[in-house]
Amino acid sequence: MDARNPNRPGNVSGARIQQPRLKAVVFLLLCALPLCGSLLLGVKGISWAPLAAYGAVSVLTFFLYWSDKRKARSDSWRTPENVLHAVELAGGWPGALLAQQAFRHKTRKLSYQLVFWLIVLLHQVFWIDRLFLEGSLFSLF
Repeated sequence: MDARNPNRPGNVSGARIQQPRLKAVVFLLLCALPLCGSLLLGVKGISWAPLAAYGAVSVLTFFLYWSDKRKARSDSWRTPENVLHAVELAGGWPGALLAQQAFRHKTRKLSYQLVFWLIVLLHQVFWIDRLFLEGSLFSLF
């Protein structure tokens, strides 16, 4: 239960994820472009770093969400949102998405979700550009 508001729905420990199959499909679809792009870079001999980075930073992000949720429940010092967004931007958004559902954390704050989904969109656009547009969009910058 949430120490600040024990009657708040969704804060019961052990609460189940709503619509887990749909969320799993969405997660897999969102991961498809980064996974394919990262694998392609590795197979072509360019670099395995993007694949390794997505995995490592996602694990780190998942841990940061877990830690922040635990601190929120005990009214301890919290992980700043800009730190969470920075690791999401660095490739940890898959871990963040899993953690949001697993811990029911940062799912209701609209301003946070807006930035989070913009980060996910940026990653999708980046891989669409790399895989299908030969990097033409990001070469403009």
